[in-house]
Order: sequence, then structure tokens, then C-alpha cells
Amino acid sequence: MNQALAVARRGEGLTMPNPPVGAVVVSNGRVRGSGFHRRAGGAHAEILALKAAGRCAKGACLYVTLEPCCTRGKTGPCTDAVINSGIRRVVVAVRDPNPLHNGKGIGILRKAGIQVEEGVCREEAAALIRPFAKWITLGRPFLTLKLGISIDGRIADGKGRSKWITSAISRNTVRNLRRRVDAILIGAGTARKDDPGLLCRRTLPPFRIVVDSRGTLPLDAGLLNDPFACRTIVATTESCPAARRRLYSGKGAQVLVLPSSQGGRVSLNSLMRKLGKMGILHILCEGGGILARSLIAQDLVDEYLFFVAPAVIGGSDSVASVAGKGWSLASCPRFEFIDYRKSGADIEIRAIPARKRKVQ
Repeated sequence: MNQALAVARRGEGLTMPNPPVGAVVVSNGRVRGSGFHRRAGGAHAEILALKAAGRCAKGACLYVTLEPCCTRGKTGPCTDAVINSGIRRVVVAVRDPNPLHNGKGIGILRKAGIQVEEGVCREEAAALIRPFAKWITLGRPFLTLKLGISIDGRIADGKGRSKWITSAISRNTVRNLRRRVDAILIGAGTARKDDPGLLCRRTLPPFRIVVDSRGTLPLDAGLLNDPFACRTIVATTESCPAARRRLYSGKGAQVLVLPSSQGGRVSLNSLMRKLGKMGILHILCEGGGILARSLIAQDLVDEYLFFVAPAVIGGSDSVASVAGKGWSLASCPRFEFIDYRKSGADIEIRAIPARKRKVQ
């Protein structure tokens, strides 16, 4: 199953709105075939693994990270292919959270006389499909907020300089994370100040979403002028002039005109619903402080990644990682630390919200 999980991870960020899945066929202690889901509409992991195994699939064991599907969509039911292949035993890491499939695929296989074992590497497989599980049940993407900060919680000095607070190893970790998500989210201030490309080593990069309520993103921004401008989404409101929106569209960007929230900013709840309808499963937010504060305040963050550098910036003029009005100690958002490790000179901390509630 560990091999199936490793194979499945190769599909992260490529399968929206489907989950990443890996499968391995084993016979007489040898791997006879493996496969992973590469794109929506393409063959599922089980089909690719069975095809690779060929006649060796008969009487073999199929390890799969997610329960085989049992309905017909763009492809046929994987349960039919498994039954027809002669597979004797199927080991499933986790059931499909999709109500159309949940437990039904396993039931069909058992009814056909195939031995099915569940729960091997359940936690690892569940973590792999967390974005899909949220999307299929709630219709919204899973959101990871990344913050590269000094030990006193700053993301830039008094002159706005932020390159480089964290280590090269931490920055490489973030680049690798970009490859595994469907979209990268930034605020208009970050887009104007840093002019980031937000690219990664993928044939088709993630969507690049700029939250820009008034249309302040410069027309010469790299996000609008590189070969992947069609992967740029400008999330704005009616406060952005129609002529400006047309100019963004003319550059190839997608423009989403959304309701405004308090202060005239883009309604982030509306944005998440819209992105969910687009089939986006996993979003990585990379800044800045105002956007981070809004996401935290509206309880929209599912996972936090802190890269804490061994440096103190200090000063009232430096830039806080979470900007705007703070919270009282009694009402401030709190987290549960899930994992931590060294990342070059830094410490990487993964955390989740300690409680699910609205924080004002």
C-alpha cells in the first residue's frame, strides 16, 4: 500500500475535480503493474495497474488507495474491470467519501466473490484525499495558508523587503507544494509589490488567483503576460471598472466579479463557493497579511504551514504576517500543532484550527 500511495502522489494537483489515486497489482510477492490517475476523464489508477499487469492480474491482489468507483461517468466503473480481470483480493486504504460510491464499490466486489480488506494505511490515504473529501461533501476547496515568517511573526522589514526571510530549503519545499495544488491565492498588494510568477515544474501550472477588489493589478504584471496568463484568475467586485475587467480578459485572464463584503473587499466566502463550482480542490494561499487575516477571521483555513526563520525583524514599521485589527487574548484564533521539522535553518510547523467557529 505504501507503493500505491507513493504512486498516487504523482497525480496530486493534476486530477481536479477527481482525487489522486494509486493502485498496485501484486502476485507471488512481486509487483506486476501499477498506475495512478493522471487527469479527469482519463483512465483511473486501477485500470492502468490492471492493464500493466496483463494476464498476471488473474488470481492476484490489487492494492488501491481509494475504493474503486462503481458508477459510469467519463469512464466505466472500475468495479467491472476489477471483476473481469480475475483479481482474487482487493486491499482498500480508505472508502470513497463520494456518497454515490461510499461503500458501494466494496459491496459489489464482495458480492462478486472477491475478498476485500479495508483500512490499510487509512490515515495516510485519508490525508491524501482531504481536499477531495471537503470538496465532494461541502462543495468548497481545501485551503492551506502558508506563512514564511521571522521568529517575531514578520513577513517583511520596514522598507517592505522580504527576500529572503526563510531558507532556500524552505522555499524549495513551497515550490514542491505548488506542484501538488490546484490553485495559488495571493492578495492584490502582494501581486503589486512582488510581481510573483507563482510557477512550478508542471506542464500546466496551478491556477493563480489574485484577490483584487478594485482592479489595481498592473496590466504589465507577469501573471498577465507570461505564457500561462489563461491560468490567472482575477477575483474582483463591481468596484473594478468594467473597462479594466475587459483589459484583464484581453490579456487572457479569467475575471470573476463577486459580491463585496465589509469594507468593499471581495467576499471570500463567495470566492470559495465559485472556485468549488469550478472543481478546484486544493488552494495554497501565499500572502499577504491582509488576506491572511481575512481568511483566518472567516474560518476559511483548513491547514497552516509556518516556516519560522531564526531571525528577529522587530519595529512597528515592519510588516506583520497577519495584518489589520487583532483579537483579544480570550478570543484569538488558536491552532493544534500536527507536525514540525527542521527545514534548513528554519522550523516548518504544520497546524490546523483548534476549533471550528467564526472568529470576528
